[in-house]
Amino acid sequence: MSWPDVTVVDACVRRDGRGGSPTAVTDDDPEATDADRRAVAAAAGTSHAAFLGPGRTPDGGRPVRFFTASAELSGCGHGTVAAQAARLTRTALGELNDRQHTGGRTFDTVAIRRPAGIEVWFDQGLVALRHPAPDERAAIVAALGLTADDPHPTDAPRIAAPGAPRMLVPVHDRSALLRVRPHLGRLAEVCQRYGLLGCFVYVPPVGDRPGAARMFAPAIGVDEDVANANSTGCLAAHLLDTARARTIAIEVEQGDTLGRPASVLASARRGPAGITTRVGGLAVVRGSHT
Repeated sequence: MSWPDVTVVDACVRRDGRGGSPTAVTDDDPEATDADRRAVAAAAGTSHAAFLGPGRTPDGGRPVRFFTASAELSGCGHGTVAAQAARLTRTALGELNDRQHTGGRTFDTVAIRRPAGIEVWFDQGLVALRHPAPDERAAIVAALGLTADDPHPTDAPRIAAPGAPRMLVPVHDRSALLRVRPHLGRLAEVCQRYGLLGCFVYVPPVGDRPGAARMFAPAIGVDEDVANANSTGCLAAHLLDTARARTIAIEVEQGDTLGRPASVLASARRGPAGITTRVGGLAVVRGSHT
């Protein structure tokens, strides 16, 4: 089938409006199959596609579904930034406060017009954290092709799950991050074996300097993601947990190795139920692809 109106949004651009993760956004069609939806991202030249459903769920959420070329995702952070930016452009409002329903969860969103684009924030919810088992950690590190000099000297890998779990893998510095050359087939097999979405390899923020990261998720058809907002929220939760603080706010730069510089913001807060996070980014709506 053909999708008559697909908007391409660069999600999580840098502060000067450069780069970002190109994301296709379109109204969902109840007659479409999931195979039809998986084909949209490839046709639009993007890694992900967001489908805006009609109406609202009983708890007030607007349905949004996300697909790559190979699978439906239970959630997509930069896709949420793109979807809410596209929704705001359909109005004359300067700010749109709404609720989105994705993957069985409804959460608050806000989209605000800024001079450089549309700033979007969403509540990621609770992030569960655990330490990987030794065999799990060893298999991932080997599949990533890390050398003995690459791991971070004081931080350690962690499994973080705002829904779908992924492994957060710290490396020593940005040079080590740039050297990562994963064995993609092996990484996909290992992630599927342990039920992981992928691996977020990162250098933590230091002082006012943003962190840096690369997200590898070949198990869901994304060899390397330009910007992974949900994993940035997971990193904020991990850093808050290890710092033993009540709140934390971070910025993480991504996408440089792919020629699409991106930046994701996240904050984490400790509460009675655990650590909750809020994730944001700046989006530029490029226009329609037919």
